Amino acid sequence: MARIPYQPQNLSEPQTIVDAIRRRRGGKLLNLDRMLLHSPPYAMGWNRFLGAVRSELSLSPKLRELAMCGVAVLNGAEYEFRQHAPLFLQAGGTPAQLEALSNLERETENHTLFDPQERAALQLILEMTRHVRVSDETFAWVRATLPDHQQVVELVGVIAAYNMVSRFLVALGVEPE
Repeated sequence: MARIPYQPQNLSEPQTIVDAIRRRRGGKLLNLDRMLLHSPPYAMGWNRFLGAVRSELSLSPKLRELAMCGVAVLNGAEYEFRQHAPLFLQAGGTPAQLEALSNLERETENHTLFDPQERAALQLILEMTRHVRVSDETFAWVRATLPDHQQVVELVGVIAAYNMVSRFLVALGVEPE
């Protein structure tokens, strides 16, 4: 249950930010947006930043969504998982991979379901989310599986960003639509 009431679905002010969020969301406000809009400056920054993370990176959509779903599972962020699981499947992930995330720690060794790049990403997700610090071994593994520094930075950034998202959602009790 939400700890603060959501802003109304028909909210129209401040128009600039509400319109920008509606454009990014295809015309509607999600519960997350309605919670963020209690602070218009925060909502505006969030919309721009997460919009870039979702649509302007060179990182593959599948790896990006795997990171988002993995963080959601580790942090118990049901809202985040429900939003990103379908996107992971659209990006080429499988239902078996999604189900396997329920035991993410074990899946870093699953050579059947996950390729080397995905396993390295899962280990990075695990270490960043559970311990913040990343071992040299894991970082080297990630660097060896991604084509360039840009994608390494982007993967680390996606994991960090969606840890922020999940913590916001869980702390405020934002419910799935």
